[in-house]
Amino acid sequence: MSLLCLIQAGFQANAAGTAAKTVTHSLSVWEITLKGGWVMIPIALLSVIAIYIFVERYIVIKKALEPDPSFMNRVKEFIHDGKIDAAIRLAQATDSPAARMIEVGISRIGRPMSDVNIAIENVGRLEIYKLERGMATLASAAGAAPMLGFLGTVLGMIQAFMDMSMATGGIDISMLSNGIYTAQVTTAAGLIVGIPAYFFYNILVSKIQTVVFILETTSSEFLDLLNEPAKFK
Repeated sequence: MSLLCLIQAGFQANAAGTAAKTVTHSLSVWEITLKGGWVMIPIALLSVIAIYIFVERYIVIKKALEPDPSFMNRVKEFIHDGKIDAAIRLAQATDSPAARMIEVGISRIGRPMSDVNIAIENVGRLEIYKLERGMATLASAAGAAPMLGFLGTVLGMIQAFMDMSMATGGIDISMLSNGIYTAQVTTAAGLIVGIPAYFFYNILVSKIQTVVFILETTSSEFLDLLNEPAKFK
């Protein structure tokens, strides 16, 4: 029994010594970010740019998707009553892409329908161009962030292999940690920025397509209005 007790005590002492040598060290987000090296700087800039463009464009496009539902009905009433100036003032007082498009159409009443149609289409294209401002930059951020992450991966692996080649006293995993950290952290950061930016871009594109549909519907409704009575031709 005494021998068994000694063996058990030896195992316990060995386990305690091993546990004492084990040091748990957790890295903060900031420390992990620093491990990525200089590649993290452009990735961070792209994240800021992507968030800014998405929030700013989302607010603008959301406003464009909230037109006055009674706008076209009031325009029809003014035009049927021959109150062209009142219809123009109403369009000027309404802050929406559709209202600005209709304002140009009303101001050209009396001209050939082809001229009215062309003027409306030109304004519609200009309004869509305004809504799409910054979209190319957002798409570039969605594509460039993962590529920068991949660049960091390549640079990290190069660093790890250089550390291995310069090792003189044998290869230790600790000497490879810097290169591995750079490779993994930059890859993760690039994907963390690129994937949301990709979804941001598609969300905005979908909303812009909705605005395009609204403008086309409003344009058709206005042209049909002008084609009804002969006095507007």
